[in-house]
Amino acid sequence: MNQTVKKGEWVQIHDIILKPEERTAKIPEDTKKVPLEIWVKGFLNADAKMGDVVEVTTRVGRTVTGTLVDVNPTYDYGFGDIYIPELLKISRQVKDIVRGVEK
Repeated sequence: MNQTVKKGEWVQIHDIILKPEERTAKIPEDTKKVPLEIWVKGFLNADAKMGDVVEVTTRVGRTVTGTLVDVNPTYDYGFGDIYIPELLKISRQVKDIVRGVEK
């Protein structure tokens, strides 16, 4: 059943920005053979069904159009299996700067 996804839901969309034949000649051969694609997460701007072309608003306020591919997507990327303590430190520093906390 293709259930309706409600306006305001956190979703992921997909779009092809450039087809292989539209890509510049100044890129590696293996890169030229594939399309330039994007996957964007945002809040759905109108009710839709999976596979529909939809518009979303990202967390930074951009409006982007693409094919609805996921609802409540998670972040599944990382920095490998290695723990990098500097990233934790930087994260705290950025939050302190944004909040105006002085050290």
